[in-house]
Amino acid sequence: MAVILAANLAVALGIVWHGPLFRTGRPLLEGGPAKGYGVVVVVMLIGAVMLGHNYARIGAETLAAKPWLWLMQSGGVAIAFIMPAVWLTQARHGMTVAHRLIDCGYWLAAYLVMGATFWALS
Repeated sequence: MAVILAANLAVALGIVWHGPLFRTGRPLLEGGPAKGYGVVVVVMLIGAVMLGHNYARIGAETLAAKPWLWLMQSGGVAIAFIMPAVWLTQARHGMTVAHRLIDCGYWLAAYLVMGATFWALS
């Protein structure tokens, strides 16, 4: 349940992030809501499954003793892996620094939302 909720909350955040919050005029994925959001949910499900696996490997006792690990692990994955990949890919395609910052910020926020969801449901 946590995996599905975390993934869907990350997608919901993306809708708000690229809509009313930053008004980028760009959807999460080209092709519009009918095509794009299904793919985005699947991508977020993969990330949420990996986070869930990571938390299971850490263990409930350790996470209870060190609750900051929920966000540290999810934010660390975003900062160390997702954001550099997004940054470099968008730089290669000529995206502006502002667009790269907005998109990298989204991925960090999305992973923190997923980590917070796992924490809340633990």
